[in-house]
Amino acid sequence: MTNTLSIRSYNHQTKGHSHDFHQIVLPLRGVINIKVESYIGKVTPRECVVVKAREKHYFNAEENAKFIVVDTDFLPDHILDSEKIVFSISSTLLLFLEFAESQLKHQIHAEIEALMFTTFYRLLEEQKLFVQYDHRIREVVDYINNNLSHNLSIDALAGIACLSATQFKKNFKSQTGQTVTEYITELRMQKAQALLLHTDSPISIIAELVGYANVSAFSRRFSKHFGISPSRLF
Repeated sequence: MTNTLSIRSYNHQTKGHSHDFHQIVLPLRGVINIKVESYIGKVTPRECVVVKAREKHYFNAEENAKFIVVDTDFLPDHILDSEKIVFSISSTLLLFLEFAESQLKHQIHAEIEALMFTTFYRLLEEQKLFVQYDHRIREVVDYINNNLSHNLSIDALAGIACLSATQFKKNFKSQTGQTVTEYITELRMQKAQALLLHTDSPISIIAELVGYANVSAFSRRFSKHFGISPSRLF
């Protein structure tokens, strides 16, 4: 049975090929050029391409580009039935990919790899088929992901997108499925949870790393989000 995650690179043109299983390619760094059946386009980090079983496809990418590739015997119904080949991924799935990359760099036990696949598949089941971000929203998403410890105001983010605050909020929600505040909060909470579970950093430092100067405010938000206080995970 084919249900695996791996890190790969495509730094040359691949010959057109197909296989009997589905394949999902999620860029970590760099841009991938793809041709799947009649579709031709690019896929960037925070997006993914779905190649269904027996679909002929070609890949080539920038030098040193890295991707997580998922080979799977099955897909969630809403993805299997969709004609969409490329879509933007949720903030939760993005954070999982960062964790998966850190694990897949090393040789891991088969049981852990199986658990990672199960987690990925559950996130995929929850994944909405958002359109690809236009370049303005992509720039904002990149900025948010790289600056979670900073103050992220609507006006400042709208400025990055070169849109009015009203236009920006409308465009952001239509393309991500979340309001700006919801997106930032989700990303901050998921990162905080990962830091609490996988590092020895004190709660006060973790709060700062995800944009909270006040530990009490961070604890309240975390408890509301997950139904458990950060101290219970620490």
